[in-house]
Amino acid sequence: MSELPRLLENVRALVFDVFGTVVDWRSGVAREAAPFLARHANGAADPGAFADAWRKRYQPAMEEVRSGRRPFARLDVLHRENLAGVLPEFGIDPATVPGAELDELNLAWHRLDPWPDAVAGLTRLKSRYIIAPLSNGNIIMMLDMAKRAGLPWDAILGAEVAQAYKTSPQAYLRTADILAMQPAEVCLVAAHNNDLAAAAKCGLRTAFVYRPNESGPGRTPPGPDGEWDVIARDFGELATRLGG
Repeated sequence: MSELPRLLENVRALVFDVFGTVVDWRSGVAREAAPFLARHANGAADPGAFADAWRKRYQPAMEEVRSGRRPFARLDVLHRENLAGVLPEFGIDPATVPGAELDELNLAWHRLDPWPDAVAGLTRLKSRYIIAPLSNGNIIMMLDMAKRAGLPWDAILGAEVAQAYKTSPQAYLRTADILAMQPAEVCLVAAHNNDLAAAAKCGLRTAFVYRPNESGPGRTPPGPDGEWDVIARDFGELATRLGG
């Protein structure tokens, strides 16, 4: 523990995974989906299961871009395609639903609630560091989310800025370059080990934050499984550990 300040003493910016680390994606998507499912699935579909199924298509859709099989497309575009693809799993023919209604449901990802400690913790960290999302979400999604939730970002960064999806190295290296910093001057904060591992390979510092409720009731996500520079229970503890 005594080495942590030394390892992080050159860090100037904290960049954050957003879905699951800063905001509760599952509860928010389920909340937004519930009235839609009540109308179109005769109330028989579980909103939490719908959120999980929609999210399950997230990584495969981005992998099409990461692999080069598809040009870069905003996450809003991928989410909209995934929404149309997931509806039949719940007995809904997307052709029977007005496009405007699907577009509105797609904005569920813009209206996610922050974890209870997120805003206060970010505000403390902002007093010492540049803070920004390093998310796969696109700019207007991050802006809408920040406006609604009061997330005090200094800048909006991420996939659309870097033109690369995590966990591609370009997502991390281009973000550092955009900030005019060396990778070691940037620390990724995330609740996901794969994200942190990819960032560490690119030379970024790393901070793991527990989000035990991300996957919903009774499904605790894995804890830290790497030699991360900092491990914290929440953003409040992270701010204390980093002097914010």
